[in-house]
Amino acid sequence: MDPLIITATANICWLKPDVPYPRTPEEIAVEARLCRDAGAAICHTHADGRWGETIEAIRSECDIIVQCGMSSLQIAERMGVYLHQSDMVSIILNHHDEAFVGRDFHVLHPREELEQYMHLCLEHGVKPEFEVWNAGSIWNLKYLVGRQLVRPPYFTTLFFGWPGGTWSPPTVEEYLYRRGFLPEGTVVNVSIMGPEQGEIVSAAVAKGDHVRVGTEDYPFKNGGVVPTHELVAAAAEVGRSAGRAVATPAEAREIIGI
Repeated sequence: MDPLIITATANICWLKPDVPYPRTPEEIAVEARLCRDAGAAICHTHADGRWGETIEAIRSECDIIVQCGMSSLQIAERMGVYLHQSDMVSIILNHHDEAFVGRDFHVLHPREELEQYMHLCLEHGVKPEFEVWNAGSIWNLKYLVGRQLVRPPYFTTLFFGWPGGTWSPPTVEEYLYRRGFLPEGTVVNVSIMGPEQGEIVSAAVAKGDHVRVGTEDYPFKNGGVVPTHELVAAAAEVGRSAGRAVATPAEAREIIGI
């Protein structure tokens, strides 16, 4: 099996907005370094919209892969991701329909927008991270592959238990079902919002797939809220206990195709 790639998400906790998280580029960069030291190869950041400053700050701290999130936004609001040449950008493969505490996201993301994203990724050398929320997401991924707008390996994150109209059951059965439809050449990552995280993470590690953890996904460990780098350390221990080495950023770049 490939070494285990851990993605750290030290962003807002959508289900518990009072959970603290780093906000300034400097704070985000420090947490990225702590996550790198704990075993993360990728830092998924929202950057609070300060894309350029945050990308530069993280790179000044460590060699972690920078993945810019907030896929609910439109392209015009994310051009800084491309202009400052982030390593990766998150792209949802379907419409957003998420329901959080006091916040709802209903955003249309048609295939025409997906095509525009692919052209920007190719032009600026930014690797797409495809968010796979259901089987329909995979149809759209195969659509892009068929039009030769994306090159393998295809880095995907499968989402489970996120509330709203794009919800899917956070079960091992759903994980195994959905991954079975992915095209050849896919690198599989999992994101789980809820206490079922441990079961699916363990299954993904055993299958040779990869994991995403952090305050954005599920901020709890042993019943208490902990910072993202502690969640990364726990995921790394799961990997090592299962006999998987934990990927360095350099190893992750090779696996992902950056």
